[in-house]
Amino acid sequence: MNSAEAPSPGGRAPTDWRSATMQRRVRQRYAAERRFRLAGLAAVVLSAGFLVFLLVTMVANGVRGFTQTELALTIDLPALGLRLDPARLNSAAADLVLVNAGLPEVTERAARNSFGPQGAALLSEGAWLKLRDALKARPELVSAPATIYVPAATDIDNAAKGAGSITAEAAVARLTAAGKLRTVFNLGFLTGADSTDPTLVGIWGALKGSLLTMLVTLALAFPVGVLAALYLEEYAPRNRWTDLIEVSINNLAAVPSIIFGLLGLAVFLGTFNLPRSAPLVGGLTLALMTMPVIVIAGRNAIKGVPPSIRDAAFGIGASPVQVVFHHVLPLALPGILTGTIIGMARALGETAPLLMIGMRAFIAAPPDRLTDPATVLPVQIFLWSDEVSRGFVEKTSAAIIVLLVFLLAMNGFAIYLRNRFETRW
Repeated sequence: MNSAEAPSPGGRAPTDWRSATMQRRVRQRYAAERRFRLAGLAAVVLSAGFLVFLLVTMVANGVRGFTQTELALTIDLPALGLRLDPARLNSAAADLVLVNAGLPEVTERAARNSFGPQGAALLSEGAWLKLRDALKARPELVSAPATIYVPAATDIDNAAKGAGSITAEAAVARLTAAGKLRTVFNLGFLTGADSTDPTLVGIWGALKGSLLTMLVTLALAFPVGVLAALYLEEYAPRNRWTDLIEVSINNLAAVPSIIFGLLGLAVFLGTFNLPRSAPLVGGLTLALMTMPVIVIAGRNAIKGVPPSIRDAAFGIGASPVQVVFHHVLPLALPGILTGTIIGMARALGETAPLLMIGMRAFIAAPPDRLTDPATVLPVQIFLWSDEVSRGFVEKTSAAIIVLLVFLLAMNGFAIYLRNRFETRW
């Protein structure tokens, strides 16, 4: 008998891999593996496709939000009946002089002289602000005619970007033929705050509010979360109370965010009477939501440090505190930062808890302190998306782009810190 076909010691004949049955089973296994690989590849391609679709849609709609249509407006202040002293425009009282000069009416008369009886309707409500800034920068304009560019009205701006009414498109064609129209980068969108006119809105107020809110969140959630993780993993006794705390932390990480908003409303506003719609209150509320995520990630990272590290540190005479803070914590820091990234990214995109504490107010000026009224980027996007004016559509998409860039920058910095402190063994 062939040794390859000899029965095994248990009396069972060896498998004949060259038989038709076994060859068919092998082919079925290979086919199943190929199907699994194709399914995984299809899932990756589908996910990437959705991501590309989202990014392309946001960029296509939002890139127009970073541009602005301007009209060339001829200004002749002496002919318009406005007399100003150039010397006073160079003094500290220049703002007060210009506020009392009636610049909105002067701008409207100049628009009617330049574009006809309906010329004032072609200009944005804030066109006179450009005239004010031009007079402060060039006081000689008070005595000589000049041409300055001012923001166009919302309908003209939309028509210049291909989304206006028939009447506005006709006006755009006429102004373009006359050389009175241009499209420039809208720097005011990055430096201004909220407004009722879509041609005047800016994102800096909401962006600064997000920065201040995230600073408060990180300053509270990170140290408290890390210390709680260290205590639970390194010092806490194993009893029913510790188990109850662990279960509570795991449950808090899964609680809907609006519950934390209700808690912030009841505690920080209702009990402690902290200022409403302030970055301080928003940061405190988001810190409550972020802390459980940091505690769970921190415990897993600390648990992942090899016991030999602790044994070696104790072997050379280190105290328990030195073992934790000199050896365990530095090695666990990359994992802790990963959990912090996840928690902060979730907090940055939250809207519901901040709406509960009143951070949906109309904020016309960026906040200067943690107690000043403010809003944040997600809430600002929500408010703009609910506006009726078509001009806010592109501003909403542009704000989403700013939010994504802010999120990528924050995550990139955190990943850099994680890689910087990462130790391989």
